Amino acid sequence: MGWQSATDKARRIIFISSSGSGTPMFTRPYPPLSFCFTGLGWLVLSSILGLAILIGLVRGTPLPSWVRMLHVHAVLVGGVAQILLGGFLLFISSPHAADRKEPDSHPLTFWALNSGLVGMLVGFWLHQSLVVGITGLVVMASCCSVIYTLWSRARRMWTSSLKHAWYYALSLLGLVGGSACGEILAFGFMPESSGYVRLAHIHLVVLGFVLLAIMGMMHHILPTIWSRPFVSPTLAQTAIALMPLGVAVLIGGFLNSSVPVEMAAGAILFTGGILWIGNLLGTWRASVHTGSAASNHLLVSTFFLLFTIILGVLVGANSLSSPPRLPYGTLHLVAYTHMTFVGFIVNAIMGACSYFIPITLAADRVPNTKKRGPYRDQLNVIMNRWSTLQIATLSLGTMGLGLLAALTWNVPLGSTYIHVATWTSLGLLMTGLILFSVKLTSIIAKKPDTLRTAQTSTDELKLTA
Repeated sequence: MGWQSATDKARRIIFISSSGSGTPMFTRPYPPLSFCFTGLGWLVLSSILGLAILIGLVRGTPLPSWVRMLHVHAVLVGGVAQILLGGFLLFISSPHAADRKEPDSHPLTFWALNSGLVGMLVGFWLHQSLVVGITGLVVMASCCSVIYTLWSRARRMWTSSLKHAWYYALSLLGLVGGSACGEILAFGFMPESSGYVRLAHIHLVVLGFVLLAIMGMMHHILPTIWSRPFVSPTLAQTAIALMPLGVAVLIGGFLNSSVPVEMAAGAILFTGGILWIGNLLGTWRASVHTGSAASNHLLVSTFFLLFTIILGVLVGANSLSSPPRLPYGTLHLVAYTHMTFVGFIVNAIMGACSYFIPITLAADRVPNTKKRGPYRDQLNVIMNRWSTLQIATLSLGTMGLGLLAALTWNVPLGSTYIHVATWTSLGLLMTGLILFSVKLTSIIAKKPDTLRTAQTSTDELKLTA
C-alpha cells in the first residue's frame, strides 16, 4: 500500500546481538528489528499471565483486577504496539538508507518505551495511578518520537510511494488519541466521565491503531508475497475507506451508549471486511504462489477479523433485549476479545514477522546482494517449517475459547467438559506460540556460511595467540 518493498529496498541493519558485551547501553545499535523481537518477548510473557487469569476464572477464583491490567498493557503496549512501530520503521526507510554506514538505531526510544512500560506495570501492581500516569507519559513520548521519525521520512517520499499516507496517519493518530485517554484516566482528570474515557482509550488503540495498521500492512505485504497486484484495486480502495469509517462510527456509538449506532458501525465494518476478504481470495487464487507461513497466517487472520465483526453484531443484538436473551459474563467477554487478539492480531503479527524478519536478517548479515538470496531462502525454509501445525493449533485454540464460553450456558464451571475445554484450548494456544518461538530462535541462530567461517577463523586466531 505504498510502503517501500522490503525485498528490493531492505537496508543494512545491524542486529542487536552483534554488539559486544562491553558496549555502553545507549551507544550499541537498536534497529527497528529490536522493537519487533522485544515485542514478541512481551507477547510470550503476557500469554503466560493470561493463562493464569483464565485458569482462575474457570476455577471460580479470579485473580485481582491489577493482574488483568498487567496482562492487557503488556500485550498491547509491550507486544503489539512495539512490534507495529518497529514494522513501520522497517517499511518506511530513511532516505539513502542503503548507502549509509550508520545503523538505523533508536536506543533512547527503545529504552524509554520498555522502561516506561515496566514502570506502568509496577504502578498497576502497587495501585499507584500517579506512577502509571508519569511512566505512561514516557511511553507516549517514545511513541511520538517514532511517529515524528516516520513523518519526517514520509514527507520526502509523499508524492510517490506514500500516496495513501492519510490511512497511516489515521492509524498513528488513533495510537496518540488512545494514549492521551489513558493519561486522563491515570491522572483522574475527568472522574465523572471515566467510563466513556476508558471506552475511548481501549477502542482508539485497538481499532483506531492496531486494526488499521494491520490492514495497511497486509495491503502491502500480500501482493508482494503473491507477486501480483490486487485483482480489483477498486474493491481494495473501497474496503480501505470503509474500515476507518466503521471504526469512527463504532467508537461514537460506544461513547453515546447507543447499541443501534454500534450495530450500524458493525454493518459498515462487515461490508468492508467482505470486500477486503473477497479481493484477497481473488488475488490469491489468481496467483501462482503455493503458500507460506506468512501468507497463510495473514489470510487466516482476515477470516478471524470478519468472524469477530459478526460476533460483535450478535453481542449488540443480544443486549437490545432486557434482560439479554443469553447471559454475557466475564468469560464470554474474554472469549470474544481473544477472537480479536489471538485470532486476528497474533496471526497477523506472526505472518508479518514470518515475512520481514528473514528479509531483514539477510540484508543485515549478507551485504553482497548476489549472495543474500540463498541465505534468505534458508531462513524462509525455517519459518515455513511446521506452518500448518502452527496455524492449526493457534486457530483451534482460539476457537476453543469460544466453545468454552458457550459451554457455560449449559453446564456449570465445575463440569468436566469445562475443564477439558480449558486445558485443550490452552494447550493448543501454547503449542502454536512455542512452535513460532522455536523457529524464531532458529533463524536468529542460523548464520550464513561466510559469517560462520569468519567466526571460526577468529576463534582459531584467539587460541593461537
